Amino acid sequence: MKSLLTVLFLLAIQLISAQEEEIVYADGVFGFEENKPQKIFTDQARLRLDPNVNAQILDSLKTNQQVLILKKDEAVLKLGERRANWYKISCQKGDKTVEGYIWGGNLCVGYRNKNGYDFLFGLSKTETRKNKQSGENYQQNIASIKLVEGNTLVDEVFFDTGRGEELSYGTFNVESNHKLQNVELTLKAMVSGEACGIASYDQYVLFKDKKLITLPQLTNVGDADVYYHGEKFIFPNDKGGISNAFIFKMEEMEKDDHDKEKKKRSSKTYLWNGNSYRLK
Repeated sequence: MKSLLTVLFLLAIQLISAQEEEIVYADGVFGFEENKPQKIFTDQARLRLDPNVNAQILDSLKTNQQVLILKKDEAVLKLGERRANWYKISCQKGDKTVEGYIWGGNLCVGYRNKNGYDFLFGLSKTETRKNKQSGENYQQNIASIKLVEGNTLVDEVFFDTGRGEELSYGTFNVESNHKLQNVELTLKAMVSGEACGIASYDQYVLFKDKKLITLPQLTNVGDADVYYHGEKFIFPNDKGGISNAFIFKMEEMEKDDHDKEKKKRSSKTYLWNGNSYRLK
């Protein structure tokens, strides 16, 4: 009898553990405020009657369509490495206002309008990559920035970004041209985690002549006062900047077992000719 009770107890524990493993939490970058406007990021987003992939499709919304967030639903859907809540939204289609549910991964993480163009930032897909050292496959989120004029996609650039715990929040800003020749403005997208030891990723993109040009990605990570790795650019308009170039700066610190700091620094210069850049 004791053996039977032991088996049943172990099965119950396994069942509870399996249920706990099935719980999916949304990535923070897909946390949107109620009663706030948002925009569709993906090429096509299905508007559904209920917060479920099997629910009736009411309409199909395209990139740059503005919507109003009405309510966040508790249901979370995972697609690849992207995890997001469903949101009840309303939007204008012609002379009609329609309502329904959109998966949060179809929405922009951030968007800006400048000089008559819309710039959209979001996470577009997940790709399978192979670790060069271990040979094992892993899933990598791919982000992109879209340049849109009206309803027309003019250009789009892609770049790697964080996974799971590294997607706690994101920002997207339009900066000056940093005094780089022929550059109209600079875009900066960032995603980051909240815990120590979780990296943040900064992606700068130059905008010129209706084209987007990605700069090398910057990574920053720190673990309390034990370790940090910081990367940044020095642009021509920054202190220490030089004309028509941007300087990559890296600084790293790690404490050994005796609490002694070991620091590393490096830098390299990229020359900008008004159309492209190259390493000096």
